[in-house]
Amino acid sequence: MGRRRSQSVTLSDVANRAGVSVATASKALNSRAEVAPATRERVLRAAAELSFQPNALARGLISGRTRTVGLLTDELGGRFAIPILLGAENALGNGQMSVLLCDARGDAIRRQHYIRTLLARQVDGFIVVGDSNDLRPSLTQDIPVPVVYAYAESTDPRDLSIVADDEGGARLAAEHLVTQGRRRIGHITGPETYRAARDRAAGLRAVLAEAGLAPAGEPIYGEWSQRWGRHAGRLLLAARPDVDAIFCGNDQVAAGVADALRDLGRRIPDDVAIVGYDNWEFFAADCRPPLTTVDLNLEQLGATAVKHLFAALDGRSDAGVIRQPGRLVIRDSTSLASGVPGMSPPREG
Repeated sequence: MGRRRSQSVTLSDVANRAGVSVATASKALNSRAEVAPATRERVLRAAAELSFQPNALARGLISGRTRTVGLLTDELGGRFAIPILLGAENALGNGQMSVLLCDARGDAIRRQHYIRTLLARQVDGFIVVGDSNDLRPSLTQDIPVPVVYAYAESTDPRDLSIVADDEGGARLAAEHLVTQGRRRIGHITGPETYRAARDRAAGLRAVLAEAGLAPAGEPIYGEWSQRWGRHAGRLLLAARPDVDAIFCGNDQVAAGVADALRDLGRRIPDDVAIVGYDNWEFFAADCRPPLTTVDLNLEQLGATAVKHLFAALDGRSDAGVIRQPGRLVIRDSTSLASGVPGMSPPREG
């Protein structure tokens, strides 16, 4: 006998074929712990043989869940939101959860409208995605289901926030430069109002202090732009012509600094090494030379947020701040074959 069409197969059919009650079949298909492994295997095999597709609405009514999560962002068009959302969506899909995505575009009224809309759709939980890894007002008091903040830290310490470890990422960059033998390291970054800029500067200072080194001047704060990198690079070289490395607050700034160094006749990395931040391929891979940089692991950050949301849905809620570590991506802007600044790699032949 051929397989019956999934539309005509009911949970009762699966239970009959597996030789169990309808209640036991339901528990087995929903991975409930009180079902013996052998029984669950029998039910799953029966469901597969009958091409059974459970009715999502009915399953939600039985379990009290819709297996749907609301993803609320303030800047879907921003560079940081997309990889976070990709990581979250992939993890949710692996957990057989559906996603409803809403972009508030930074508007408080629109944000509240979407919260009400998602709650009306009976989502099981929320992931609130930030765009600057900075503090943001808590929304949890308006949301009666579990909430996890991603790439943003809630102002309420009772909330759970998953953020990028900016200070730790800066330490990776600084330790790499020190290990390469760089001793006069400058820092050019974005606006001081950004916590990410301040944390990255703090990470650099800490590593230099541990190595017994003084920074090549104070951090030069400005804009997250290539134009600012070109301007600030000239300023730094005029004030500290002996600088042998520059750690930049992001890849746009670093690409501008590279332009300035070439204009001034400085070789990269022979005379001056450069490290960026963010691993933004458009700037990092296309820079001349390609940039060593820190990758924020944003897709993993999104997946981590989903993991903790699942735990909260199972009654294991956490609170506080979890810092997602980054990773150093080494390219030609710091690599020297000899490992000694100021010396060209030996030629073959």
